[in-house]
Amino acid sequence: MTASLPLIGVTPDHESGGPGQYSAFPWYALRANYMGAVVKAGGLPVALPHVPCLAEEMVARLDGLIVTGGAFDIDPALYGEARDERTPLLKPGRTEAELKLIGAARARGIPVFGICGGMQLLAAVLGGTLYQDIAAAVPGALPHEQPNPRDEAGHIISIEPGTILAGIVGRSSMAVNSSHHQAVCDPGRAVVSARAEDGVIEAIEDPDAAFCLGVQWHPEFSIDRGDGALFAAFVAAARRVGA
Repeated sequence: MTASLPLIGVTPDHESGGPGQYSAFPWYALRANYMGAVVKAGGLPVALPHVPCLAEEMVARLDGLIVTGGAFDIDPALYGEARDERTPLLKPGRTEAELKLIGAARARGIPVFGICGGMQLLAAVLGGTLYQDIAAAVPGALPHEQPNPRDEAGHIISIEPGTILAGIVGRSSMAVNSSHHQAVCDPGRAVVSARAEDGVIEAIEDPDAAFCLGVQWHPEFSIDRGDGALFAAFVAAARRVGA
């Protein structure tokens, strides 16, 4: 590998382990297509352990940070709400580590790309709030836990003109997949850059950062040509950090 490849940190999920799982002991999990999308875009990906006390040390060596999704929820305490039955599963160790990584990345000014749950955590960092359950909060909502396979589109999003996202994909709409039951309610300091047909927020960005973007779908599946453009723009921004 050449030194010119920007180093991209990617956060994995954490599983507790047990009978019938990959390991009886705790282990990290990360779909290969996250790493593949970074490689295809010209980056050098590395998985980051959940060690909050080393977040600054890790970020000091990175050119960009991707915060991935997972089958768990963001703690409502982060946006000032009580947890109820609509938020069944938390992973506090992972969330603590990702909060530290995001904080260190933003302080250092390197690109941050939040995907699905990563976008929701980024919204909380930027002072926003979440719907703890879309079906309960948004009348007539689309099935954001799409019934068809995740490597197929679930719905269309409309992209806000003049946003960073619009500039990256060069179009006013995209076909995206959908795998979430929570969503951004109030974006806080973030700018909303895309919405689903039912009005649910699908992308946000930090107007004060060169590249700090969150998307609710999973662009690592490369369903729409805009997905590849997102990873290419992110890696290009990371390359400028290391230049």
